Amino acid sequence: MTFFYTRTVRFQDTDAAGVVYFANVLAMCHEAYEASLVASGINLKSFFSNPSVAIPIVHAGVDFFRPLFCGDQLTIQLIPNQLTDNEFEIAYQVFVGEVTDKWATQAITRHVCIQPARRSRQSLPEEMVQWLCRWNSSAAAADSSTNRHNT
Repeated sequence: MTFFYTRTVRFQDTDAAGVVYFANVLAMCHEAYEASLVASGINLKSFFSNPSVAIPIVHAGVDFFRPLFCGDQLTIQLIPNQLTDNEFEIAYQVFVGEVTDKWATQAITRHVCIQPARRSRQSLPEEMVQWLCRWNSSAAAADSSTNRHNT
């Protein structure tokens, strides 16, 4: 199944030129990530405050193909991919309006699962493995259904 998140660009997201400030695209993508966790039944409060597991972002990047303006209706497609037993990345494609073959921006975040006290890598918890399987692109190819969330 593919995960889609829809969002309106707000004035606070833009810079003095009236376009979305570059770092805010990553914030929007993180909103989509959080929404996909909730859609999978993961409690965000527990997830982000778990003393035995943390999953920080260790790499992020964004490419821009066209400007995003206040009032634009965005659709963010989230495609996770497990890299190792303790690491995954998420590819995001941001579209203005409906999903087409041309996206406005694309982003990527890489996440590593660690034990917070020791700051050492550990295997992803089962709920995250299930989340990865649910929204993984290869699973999406096998299942044509979609899941959309709005804000």
